[in-house]
Amino acid sequence: MSPRAHCRCDTRAPLFAVLALLVLSGCTSIGDFGRLSDPPITDDIHAWVGEEAAASVGAPISADNLTEDERTLRDLAFPLIEPPYDRVRWDAVVYEYGTKGSFQRELWTFDPTAYYRHLQGEMLRSSAARYNQLIDDIRNDIVRIGPFFVIARHVVDLDRRREASMAQIADLTPAERVNAQARIGENSLTIAWVNKSLNQRCASYRFALEHLAVAEPQSVAADADRVLTELQQQIEANQVVVVGPRFAAVPAAVAVAR
Repeated sequence: MSPRAHCRCDTRAPLFAVLALLVLSGCTSIGDFGRLSDPPITDDIHAWVGEEAAASVGAPISADNLTEDERTLRDLAFPLIEPPYDRVRWDAVVYEYGTKGSFQRELWTFDPTAYYRHLQGEMLRSSAARYNQLIDDIRNDIVRIGPFFVIARHVVDLDRRREASMAQIADLTPAERVNAQARIGENSLTIAWVNKSLNQRCASYRFALEHLAVAEPQSVAADADRVLTELQQQIEANQVVVVGPRFAAVPAAVAVAR
């Protein structure tokens, strides 16, 4: 083999590794300077969100296909469920698909001090940078809340219509009826999960802000308090959308029958 050919072989693997990292880095929902970007979403990438919401309370999981609105609900739910400090990761695509079991377990574990520890441990060189990161994370949540609850209202309305239709159709099979009821439950549990996550997020932001104000007082703390108050107000304004799960108590095994 010629020296030139040998050189090409030696550099190919590192080049592929760099390209792979660039592709994975594009899967995050955060762009430059902490701004939101439009992540590449494939069909059903976040279908597991509704299934996980149902499984967490022992509810049945529907075997029906997701509608476009139900798919969008799960796509918009994921960034409001994952910790804000997990948004920029080299392995973000693994988390997006929900294929990392440890990640799913962590989603149900709430530690109000974790976000503050992240700010302290992150490679942020100044107190101002820590406050700015806090403000950026809160603002990103504020931007996401509106679109999520718009689609949530639409899904809840369609589920009410689905229930009305089920009451009028006598020849539905038991499997059809149970799958429909299970999907209604998944949808409402997904909305409730996001609401719970948002309230926990506010508690984490408040803990971080209060401790930063003591350890590293800055005038920008007032700005952080204002945007956090705005986030809390938006959560409260959308409480009407958060309804209890409306599904029959049926064995999960029945719900997957077709």
